[in-house]
Amino acid sequence: MKAISYSRYGGPEVLAFGEVRDPKVGPDSVLVKVRAAAVNPVDWKAREGYLDAILAPVFPVVPGWDVSGVVVRPGVAVSEFDVGDEVIGYVREDFLSRGTFAEYVAAPLRTLAPKPRNLSFEEAAGLPLTGLTAYQVLLKMLQVKRGETVLVHAAAGGVGSIAVQLAAHFGARVIGTASEANHDFVRGLGGEPVTYGEGLGERLRGLAPGGVDAVFDTVGGDTLKISANLLAPEGRLVSIADNDVVNYGGRYHFVRPDAEDLRRLSELAEQGVVSVHVSQTFPLERAADAHRLSEKGRTRGKIVVTVDWEPEEP
Repeated sequence: MKAISYSRYGGPEVLAFGEVRDPKVGPDSVLVKVRAAAVNPVDWKAREGYLDAILAPVFPVVPGWDVSGVVVRPGVAVSEFDVGDEVIGYVREDFLSRGTFAEYVAAPLRTLAPKPRNLSFEEAAGLPLTGLTAYQVLLKMLQVKRGETVLVHAAAGGVGSIAVQLAAHFGARVIGTASEANHDFVRGLGGEPVTYGEGLGERLRGLAPGGVDAVFDTVGGDTLKISANLLAPEGRLVSIADNDVVNYGGRYHFVRPDAEDLRRLSELAEQGVVSVHVSQTFPLERAADAHRLSEKGRTRGKIVVTVDWEPEEP
C-alpha cells in the first residue's frame, strides 16, 4: 500500500511517500480503508524523537493516530463492525510504527467508534484525539459542573475548540484565550474570548474577579503560573502540554484510546453539540507540508490529510 513513512528521526524532510507493507489484521482489529487522517502536534513531536522515552519506534514508522474511513475486513473475533461501516479512530499503540497516514490501517477495536453521520470524512478525522483529550480532561479529571467557570487556553486550536464546546454543553461559563483574529470564532463555539500575551493575568482577573473553578492548559510554560494564580478556592488545574503542572498543584494528562468515550463523542457530534473546523487539507503525498503547517502552531481547528479513494472491489 501507499503510505507516508520515516526511517529516522528528523524534520519534515524525513517523511517519504511510497510503498510499505500491507498491515496484518489481528483477531481483535479491523482493516480500515483510510479516507482522511488528521495532523496533531504530537505527530511531528514523535517524528522529531521527543517521545522516544515512552514510545519506542519500529522503523519505518508510519505517522498519524487520527483516522476516518471504511471497514474493509473485520478480524476473526470481531462482531462489532461489518464491511462497509464508516468509522473513526484514535489508533495509538504503545510503540511507533503502524500509523494512519496510509491507504489502510489495522485498528484495534479499543480505538474505534462509528463515524458521526453528519460530519464529512475530513471533519470526522479531526475528532478522535482532540475530542477524547477534551472529553477526558473536562469530564474525568476536572469534573466540570454546571455553573462553574472554566478557562481553556488556545481556545481556537484543535483541542481547545472542542473543549470550549463541551464545557459549554456541560453548563459551564467558558473563557478562552485566543488571538484577536480568532475571537469571533471562539464566541461562535460558546466561549468568552480573551487575548493572550502580556497582561493576560490582569485581563482574566477582570473577567473572573473571584477566580476560575477549572483550568484546561494546552500551552504550558508561563501559562501554568498565570493559571495557578487565577484559581478559585478548590479550583482545579490540568495540563496536556507541560508535566510541570504538578508543581502548581495540578495534574498532567496524556490522552488514551477509549472506544466508549469515542462513541459518546460521535453521538454528541451527531446531536450538533460538537463540530470540527477543518482549516486546510493536504493530499497524502504532501503530508510533509501538513506537518510544516502544524509546527507553526497557529492553526484554527484542524489540519487534515486526505487519501485517494475508490470503492473496494466486491
